[in-house]
Amino acid sequence: MVQGRAARSTFLALGLVGFISPAIAVEKGLTDKGEVLVRENCSRCHAVGLEGASPNAEAPPFRTLSSNYPVSDLAESLAEGIVSGHPEMPIFVFKPHDVEAIIAYLESIQDAPMDPEASPDAAPGETPDG
Repeated sequence: MVQGRAARSTFLALGLVGFISPAIAVEKGLTDKGEVLVRENCSRCHAVGLEGASPNAEAPPFRTLSSNYPVSDLAESLAEGIVSGHPEMPIFVFKPHDVEAIIAYLESIQDAPMDPEASPDAAPGETPDG
């Protein structure tokens, strides 16, 4: 009887791993796609990884975006065309699945999440100076 319970528990645990793993793989795939998109489209001006300075001093490193506002607030701007505070930035318009991937990637690299009680210095797509 004990062996039967152990076998059922093992089977159940393996079954749950089977359900969880695809979800994790989808999340990882989405984040990886977002990384590719920002490297291809944004790395000319922005630092897009966990370290390093932005090639354009006026372009904030992506890992620091959450210090000004929730990264998810960028979704609408990415879908409709982000207008930026630094003049060299072209206007990008991304498809909904690409926006989801970019947001997932950006959220994965943030230095520290924004304090929900803090007031943002700037709206998404704007610099704190205006």
